[in-house]
Amino acid sequence: MADFAAFLDRRDPENIDDSAERFQDRASGWLDVMTAAAELHPITRACMGFHLWSLAGLGQHGDQIEAAVTAARIVASEGKGMVFAPLTMGGAGGLRASGQPADRLARWLDGMETACLTAMRNLDNIEAWAARAETEMAPLSGRTPPALRTALTEWPLISAPIAETLTGASRAAVQRNLAWMEARNLVREVTGQGRYKMWRVAN
Repeated sequence: MADFAAFLDRRDPENIDDSAERFQDRASGWLDVMTAAAELHPITRACMGFHLWSLAGLGQHGDQIEAAVTAARIVASEGKGMVFAPLTMGGAGGLRASGQPADRLARWLDGMETACLTAMRNLDNIEAWAARAETEMAPLSGRTPPALRTALTEWPLISAPIAETLTGASRAAVQRNLAWMEARNLVREVTGQGRYKMWRVAN
């Protein structure tokens, strides 16, 4: 957080009005409050930082993405296992900005618990899919099938160009293997388009 503006890639325009509150001043106010709360648990600090974000005037056009990502980074700040808090996977309740601070924290904690359970179920499903895919793809030769299988376990969606980059295989090889996997219900194309197709694992 040493250079908050760089972290957010935000700068005041050079011709800002002298009467306007500068980004650095708004960010400093938010950082001062967060520093004063350093003794709180990271999850509590993350909730606090998220809800103070818009009050500090840091959100652009009501956008909460920066606030949510920053909060997720705060949760993981102590480096004790968690690297990101997937709060949005628990639904919108944890991010709802209404009620007293205690109510907001309770919703935040409930949302985080739900999100973590959802993420764990997703990881279990991916692990089961990987085992099934490995068995079904065993007859295929070459390095593309296992590389493509790995890419699909690590990314929620992939396109043929992304798969080409991740696997180092040719576009033709990627498309041939994706078609083979789709025919065997290992992957599912999600866009329904003729171009710019995206695939995900079929659980």
